[in-house]
Amino acid sequence: MRFIDLSAPLKDGMPVYPGDPRVRIRIVHTHERHSWEVRSLSMGTHSGTHVDAPSHMHEGGASVDRLPLERFCGVSRVVDPEGEWPAGIGLFFAEPAGIELFGKLAERRPRFVGGELSEPLERALLGKGILTYTDLQGLERLPKNRDFQFYGFPLRIEGGDGSPVRAVAVLDENETGGPESKSTGG
Repeated sequence: MRFIDLSAPLKDGMPVYPGDPRVRIRIVHTHERHSWEVRSLSMGTHSGTHVDAPSHMHEGGASVDRLPLERFCGVSRVVDPEGEWPAGIGLFFAEPAGIELFGKLAERRPRFVGGELSEPLERALLGKGILTYTDLQGLERLPKNRDFQFYGFPLRIEGGDGSPVRAVAVLDENETGGPESKSTGG
């Protein structure tokens, strides 16, 4: 198996969506002064690589803590916008995806959708209860139109409209052309 990290590193002062809280990461305990190290994190729920719950854009929609864990993982595929897509699995786009794809996506009922999604597409998908993953890094490293396992678990934030995730694609060694067992990215 080959593990590919699709997550952007969380860094102090990293770019965020205009108007969202700044990402602040501070060291508050050090080995020298306290004999351990601890950091303080302050950020919005949509910082870095993250999952959006329906409640993000739809009042009364499900929050991350109310969704079963199996909604955040499963068989997935990177697809071309104009290509054929399988139904019922996670779908990812390595290029920008807009609202014009919504009808086709609604028909396929994917477990989740990820990539550079336009706000109207994201809103429409969440309205249908389809989770979205954004700010993924390195989707172009994944083979197109080949299945892989995806994992993108949120923090269990009570009432959370979204959450940063550690997004990981796991490729079968037979799909990558060799018996590699390594982690890439990060």
